[in-house]
This record gives sequence, C-alpha cells and structure tokens, in this order.
Amino acid sequence: MNATPFITEIARQSILIDGKCYTAQETQIPEGKSQSLLQKRFHAEYGADSFQASLADFLAEWFDDNTTVLVHTSGSTGTPKPLRVEKQRMMQSAMLTVSFLGLKQGDTALLCMPLKYIAGKMVVVRALVAGLNLLPVTPCGHPLAEINATPEFAAMIPMQVYNSLQVPAEKECLKQVRHLIIGGGAIDSTLATKLASFPHAVWSTYGMTETLSHIALRRLNGPDASDWYIPFQGVKVSLSPENTLTIEAPAVCAEKLTTNDICEFNAQGQFHILGRKDNTINTGGVKVQIEQMENALKTALPIPFMVTAVPDPKFGERIVLLLESEENTDVSPLLVQAYDQLPTYWRPKQTFFVRHLPQTETGKPDRATARKVALEIASVKIPLYMSI
Repeated sequence: MNATPFITEIARQSILIDGKCYTAQETQIPEGKSQSLLQKRFHAEYGADSFQASLADFLAEWFDDNTTVLVHTSGSTGTPKPLRVEKQRMMQSAMLTVSFLGLKQGDTALLCMPLKYIAGKMVVVRALVAGLNLLPVTPCGHPLAEINATPEFAAMIPMQVYNSLQVPAEKECLKQVRHLIIGGGAIDSTLATKLASFPHAVWSTYGMTETLSHIALRRLNGPDASDWYIPFQGVKVSLSPENTLTIEAPAVCAEKLTTNDICEFNAQGQFHILGRKDNTINTGGVKVQIEQMENALKTALPIPFMVTAVPDPKFGERIVLLLESEENTDVSPLLVQAYDQLPTYWRPKQTFFVRHLPQTETGKPDRATARKVALEIASVKIPLYMSI
C-alpha cells in the first residue's frame, strides 16, 4: 500500500520536476492569458518544440477546467485516432499502478515517452497523485544516457530497454531501477532472458489507450517470473466467443471492452496473450498467428524481420516475410535453416527485402503498413525467394 495519501483534487495538486515543485497556479493558464508561467519558462528555456515544452503544455491542459484530456491511439494496427479521456479515471489508473508497485512520495520517475500518447501522460499523472519527482528526458532510443542518477521508477518500451542493454553504463543503470515496467510492444524471449537476472522488479504491462495504460502486469524476473498477466484489483477479465480478451475495469473505463487479443486463462484467473485476431493469416484454410510464427523464427533468423500477408488467388492469403537487409545479401542458407523450425503451412511463400521495417511512433510493429509494403512489392516484381 502506498505510504503517502493520494491527492485526487486537481486544484490541490503540484508537480515535482527535477526536484523543483510547481504549483497548480504556476502550471495552469490564467484567465485572459495564452500560456502558464511554466509554459513561458520551458518554452523560453528549452524551445517551443522541446519535450520540456510539451510537458508544460500537458500540465496546462491537466489544470484547465475541462474534465477530459486528449490522447491518441498508437496506430499499431491502423491509423492513430484521437480520444477524449476523463481525468478522474486517469487518476484511478495511476493509483492502481502506484499501489501495486509500492511507490512513495519523492520517488524519482523517469519520463522518456512521448506525451502525445497515454503511456507518457500516465507517468505524469502518477507523479501528480503520488508526489513523484519527474525526470523528463526527450524520448529517444537511449534515455538512460541522458540522466545523472538512477530513477526509482521507469516506464520504457522494449526498444529502449534493448538499446540500454547494449551499453555497459546504461545497462548498469537499468539494473538499479527499483521498479521497471515495460510496455508498448511485445517482449521477446531473448530480451526476457537478459532481464531475468536483474536484482529489482521488472514487469511487462498489458493495456491500451482505452484502459488508460495497463490493467495487468506480469513479472519478468525473480522467482515470480511468469508468462501470465495478473489483473489489478477491481479488474475482471474473461473470454469472448471468439477467444479474445474482454475487460471490465469500471474504475478506468465505463464500458466493457472486447479486445482483438487472442488469449488463454489459467486456474488462477491470470491470462496469456497468444496474438491479435487481426494478425491471423488464413492461408489455404489454415489459420496462422503472426506473433507465434515470428517467435518461432527468432531463434534461427538473426536478421530483423516481420511476417505479413498479401492476397492470393489459390490460398486466399499467402504468407510473406519482410527482411531488413540489402537485396544483394545471400540469406538463402539462413532462410532454409529458419524455415525448418516451422510447420509446412507456416512457411512464407515470398521473401522481400526492405530498407527499414515499418514501425509506429511508439516503436511497435506497424502491421497495416507492412501489408501495404508487401502488396506494393508483390505487384511490381517477382519473388526473390520461394519456400520449398
């Protein structure tokens, strides 16, 4: 349980940034003015397009008279869309996380994700309700390179964690974070293995914009490491008729949500995600889950890749592999070895080289763009490699 009382009356809240406290009066826009005092300071000191300026802008929105704030979905399966979400529900979500992790007033919290999306906004809201000290770092691949002291709490995406592990000083800093949560994308087995020996708690999160960040966590290290997500108190999860996860979390979302995530449950009511319904390829009547196929290939294919599909007159859809490599690279031996890990009907019919694999702004695989890229390549050239 949190050691300090939560502050849920917005007018009474203040924010600690790099150890300096800013009151509601400094962060809200006075009547008849266009900027708050904090906006004026951060815009002048760091520039209007800086991350610090976007933090001041969000705080001005938080302390205005509206009961909602604007967020955008990540766009991992389609076009990002704007949503209005309730401030009171955001605070409820923040309190769930702070209580679960046992964060306390004065704990430092790394803010290294864009404030356009819910994940970044929720780091700020946790600081507002629990008195955490924000350490803002412009979102980048190596956020730990920009700080002088290890934070007690950090929320990062898998790419940031992976990059940090490649640099000894950043890896050591990451290991000393007392509460590390990782979200915004799948954590593959290789990354999970590297985190398994960390001395402090490392968690994978499950959630979405509509649930105002995560509603469940699973431990990645220590004796409690598991493949199963533990829902927060007050969150009810179940299976839809299509075996996708449904969520009832009245504290953070007024409606029951039916997700596109195909999942299974254990006897303790915990759940495991198998993949997304819209990431299922139906090829010749055989349903192939993209995430499961990619996991099977990762151990044998060291080159960055994505699995997708294009229409096919015979099979309905044919499986395509996008490979991040130069076209003149001979990868045939690697592909033969990798495809031996797959059932026959899972094996890609075509392999295309791309300069960069498509990703969303938050570092997730951009599945919609991947399909478009594969379709464009397939329409103008013969396949570079054909599976047996």
